[in-house]
This record gives sequence, C-alpha cells and structure tokens, in this order.
Amino acid sequence: MLVIEAGTGTGKTFGYLVPVLLSGLRVLISTGTRTLQDQLYEKDLPLLSGALGQPVHVAVLKGRGNYLCRHRLEQVQLQQPRVAERIIAWAASTTTGDLSEVPDFADSHPLWPQITSTRDNCLGQRCPEFGRCHLVKARREAQEAQVVIVNHHLLLADLTLKEDGFGDVLGTADAVVIDEAHQLPDLAMQFFGANCSARGLAQVLNAVRAEATQPDSGLRFALSAVDDSLTGLTAALPAARAGRTAWEECPAPLTERTLDLAHAMSALAGELEALPEDSTVKGLTGRVAEMATQLTRIAAVPEIEGARSVELGSRGFVLHLLPFEVASRFLGQMRARRSAWIFTSATLSVGEDFSHFTTRLGLEEAETVRIPSPFDFERQSLLWLPAGLPEPAAADFVSALLDASVPLIDAARGGAFILFTSHRALSEAALRLRALWSARAKRYRLFVQGEAPREQLLRGFREDGDAVLLGTASFWEGVDVKGTALRLVIIEKLPFASPDDPIVKARVEHIQRQGGNPFKDYQLHEAALTLRQGVGRLIRSEVDYGVVMIGDRRLTTRPYGRKLLAALPPMRRAASLEEVAQFLARHAPRRAAEALS
Repeated sequence: MLVIEAGTGTGKTFGYLVPVLLSGLRVLISTGTRTLQDQLYEKDLPLLSGALGQPVHVAVLKGRGNYLCRHRLEQVQLQQPRVAERIIAWAASTTTGDLSEVPDFADSHPLWPQITSTRDNCLGQRCPEFGRCHLVKARREAQEAQVVIVNHHLLLADLTLKEDGFGDVLGTADAVVIDEAHQLPDLAMQFFGANCSARGLAQVLNAVRAEATQPDSGLRFALSAVDDSLTGLTAALPAARAGRTAWEECPAPLTERTLDLAHAMSALAGELEALPEDSTVKGLTGRVAEMATQLTRIAAVPEIEGARSVELGSRGFVLHLLPFEVASRFLGQMRARRSAWIFTSATLSVGEDFSHFTTRLGLEEAETVRIPSPFDFERQSLLWLPAGLPEPAAADFVSALLDASVPLIDAARGGAFILFTSHRALSEAALRLRALWSARAKRYRLFVQGEAPREQLLRGFREDGDAVLLGTASFWEGVDVKGTALRLVIIEKLPFASPDDPIVKARVEHIQRQGGNPFKDYQLHEAALTLRQGVGRLIRSEVDYGVVMIGDRRLTTRPYGRKLLAALPPMRRAASLEEVAQFLARHAPRRAAEALS
C-alpha cells in the first residue's frame, strides 16, 4: 500500500502509467472525474504506449446509466416511436451502446433515463436482451483488458457488480491505482452506509408491474401491501420541510413505518422467488430483497454505528444511513483482493501529515511519499488577503467581496475564477456583476455554474480568454485551465463544510464519542485540503502567472488561520493592492488592438 501526494505539475499520470505499461500486469485505474478518465484513455495512454513501444489493451468502464438498454428502448419504441427515432437509428449501428456517441444528446434529456437501466429495474440474466447487452459487453471487455479505467463509484461498487450477475471486474487486478484519491473517504462512507429512495422504490415496483404479465394473486397481494406500507411511511415523514433532517428530529412513527415497508418488500421478494424459472420478472428478486435489507438496516441501526437522516426534495424522499467509521471494512476489502494499492492526489496531506487521509481508510501501515510541485510559486503567483472585509457571515459580505474583486478583475483584464462555498452566494454575485457591467463600457463575458454544462462553460471560458467564471464545489477541483485564460482566482471564503451536511454530522458525532475535537481533528483538515484544491486552479504550468485573492478575514484574525496559510503553496504574499494591480497588469495578455495603440 502506497499513499503518494504529487503536487501539480509533477506528471502524476505519467508517473504511474509508465510502470503500469512496463510491468505488463493487469491494472485497474480509478479516477474521481470523467475528465481524467477521458484524458487517460484518449491522450496519456496512447502517447506513452507508442513512446515505450508497449501495445496495451485498454478498456474504459462507465456506470450502467451511460449505456443503452436494448430492452427498455424496445418498450419506449412501442409506446413513443417518434420520440426515440434518432436513438433507434443509432442503436442499429453502435458497437458500444455508449450514449455519449449520440450527438447533442445529454444525460439531462428526458428520454435518457427511459432507455438506460438502473440497479432497481435491471432484469439481469433474465432479460430477453441479455445476450446483446451493451453493459455486459463492456464489463466483459474490461475483464479481458490489461488496463481498465473506472471511476470511484464503480470501484466501491465492485461487490455489487457480482451480485448483479455481471461479473467481478476488480478481482483479477494485480494492482489498483486510485487517482484523485482525496475524494475516496467521503464516497466510502456513502457506499458502506445504506440508503433507500422513493425514486428507487418506484423504479423497481414499476419494473415488477411491467414484467409481471401473468395474473398472480400472490404477487398482486404483495405489491398492494408494499403500496400500503409506502403510503404509511410517506405519512410519517417530516411535514413540509425540504432538505435533510436528522432521524431523531422526524416523527416517532418513522422507524416503525420503515420496518413495515422492509417486511413488505421482503414478502414481495419471496413472491418473486416463487415464480416459474422462465419468468423475466424473477430477475428483480435480488434487488427487491436488497432494498428490504437496506430499509431494515436504516430503521434498526444502533445509534453508535452511524448517523441517520431523511432527505426531502422534488423527487420524494431518501432515507440515509452514514456509518461513523469505514476504515476496518475498507481495509478488509483491500486485503481480500491481494492487489497492490496505490493512492495518489495533489492534496492528501496537511503539512507533512498524511494521517487525516490514512486513518479514515485504514491505511496506517501504508508507505507515504510527498513530492512537491516543481512550479516556482514565489515567482509565478501572488497571494492577496484584502483588509477591511466584513465577517463572512455578514449580510453585506458578498457585496463587499465584489467591491474588493472588481479592481483586480479590471487590472487582470478578466481571466478570473470566483469560487464560492454556496449556491446562494454565487447567485447573488452573478446578479450584482451583471447589473454592474451592464451599466458601464468595460464588461466581461460571465459564465455561471448551473447555466450550462460544466465542460461547455470551461470551453467558452478558455476560448474567450478574458472572461469571468463563477463556480461552487465542482469548480474547486478537477478543472485545468492552462495559459493566460486564467490569471486570477478569487476565493469567497474558507471552505468549511456545512455542519448540517450528513457526512459532516456523522464524522463530528463519531469524533465526539471518542473524546476528540471535531474542529481540530476533522473540519480544519478538510478545509485546508479543499482550500489547497481551490488555490491549485491557478498555476497549471511552468509559464502560468496569476494572483489568488481570499476574501475571508479569518485567515489573519483567527489562530487557525496560520495552519491554513501554511498548507498553501509557497506563494509570495502581496503587501498592497497596488502591488497586486501591477503584477496583474504586467502579466495580463495584451490583445492585438491594444498592442497597436
């Protein structure tokens, strides 16, 4: 087991791909983003394979929701053939079934979920199209490939793949390389927990009804009992309260109603199991039984095991159980696999200390290596901490932040990211900036998260060269804008996670039970790592220059601010706004028209 932090610019992917290719071993590479998956498959692996003269069979395995389900397309074709006309034509020629091949067809399209499968409605080996299933083919190719590229969700769900009857992808790997590994602890908490959603229940129940064409009183009675139990559970949910609510704050009957539904789902699984062997709907037995187990686990969990919550939204409810500790289970899975495990990211340590990452996954025995970035941060960048801004909780904070930001944006002539910790602050900033720039001659094209897909926003930002982009969590990491298009990163406030977030609550409660200090032992470390991710958006190559401005006064007024500053790259701290403006003006790109004038 190796945990290796490799700073931006170290050539991290080449660093692990070269030994992967030279070893000739079977290796699974897991990434946190689709962008890195595409980079590895389309650029890095072909380049290195050619340079080393080492041909390699590579497979990319995506989640099931990316592949066309022939059986479900057939059902749509019967009901609305005109709607699916374009997909039907493509389905006749595709060899992969990867829906990303279809031009101008995004996963937000209403047809997408109708022609893909989920674990809740997949019939598995009993599906009439199983022999031609694109997902089965993709997993079979992954089993045969030397290098398989997956994402963290598929890595953590590998045991589930076996239960689905689609085969074990990870079991035969000689080594597992986990890139963007800083994301793994929180994902592992979700994976080792339990959840059950109204949407998932509806999907599996609708699939049972759709496939159960033979009149069967036992099955009809079981479905009716599930519907009644589901109605009872819905009535026991918190009234008119959107968002997440701790289980303890929900009406008392919720636990009993959840157990009632679990029993009803278990009875339905029994009825499905009793159906004739040639019944396609029998393929849903395992998923129905698993949902019953999940519901039981959520309702009957001892308080010391995990934190329970209810999430209410436009799609109904989701019941959650997040375990306090996953290290022993994750370590057990690793040891059972007998593979080499390599965890890497640009942000795994705070200072020289890896323990915040390693203890959460049971990796205390792992070797650790830290390779700093080769970039010259003192020469290439400045850190600006403006004085006089109000406390981040103040009502006028966003307005004051923009007042401090606009002179820097003007000095840089655009080319700025403004990173926020909440969608509310982002929306307020977008309104204010649009109002400001509409009233004056000097304005910048504004890209706002949520108004277009992420990759489309980034493409427009790069092509413009002088734009301003507003983003929240997903833009703090995994975003690579090299060159002059990005020369200013403004961070609204310190990225402390919301105390109402269920993962944060679970961790805080666990640390408190053990007599620890949640802020010092957990929340501060998390904020330091996230802050490093945000700051890391700026300098992405040896020729990049720019300024990072952090608008949170707590960096200089609170004792913990020193620890957060120490975790950042060795940027030179600016002494005045004039120094910042001069640095930006000196390095901002001059357009042809300006040069002529």
